[in-house]
Amino acid sequence: MRAKLFADGGSRGNPGPAASGAVLYAEDGSVLAEVGDYLGIATNNVAEWHALRAGLQRARDLGVRDITIRLDSELVVRQVTGVYKVKHADLIPLAATVKGLLRSFTSVDIGHVPRKQNAAADALVNRVLDEAAEARRAGPSR
Repeated sequence: MRAKLFADGGSRGNPGPAASGAVLYAEDGSVLAEVGDYLGIATNNVAEWHALRAGLQRARDLGVRDITIRLDSELVVRQVTGVYKVKHADLIPLAATVKGLLRSFTSVDIGHVPRKQNAAADALVNRVLDEAAEARRAGPSR
């Protein structure tokens, strides 16, 4: 099965409250899966890597063999492809996990897209962050 993954991460503050979002599309453009996670306090770059990891895990679990990945973080694309080294201690284990996941696919095409072409994943990140902020304002449930 072929699929296209759009992933995004964001933090409100850097570091600050952070979330990741990944949207996986079938060849016909239909949504196969969405994965959104609240990460607590993290940097934007950590959130981007979490989004990629979560999206790849879901794709693998759904039986995707050929994957096209699009990120609006040029930094993460360059780190994944080896153009830049991953140096930050929080990212090293994430990068290792992602690289292991990438090996589970028959073919991988990863590239950068402008933010507007990653709108669905970006919207998912913001929805998760908004829901987390609302939950914090509401306080503990009784």
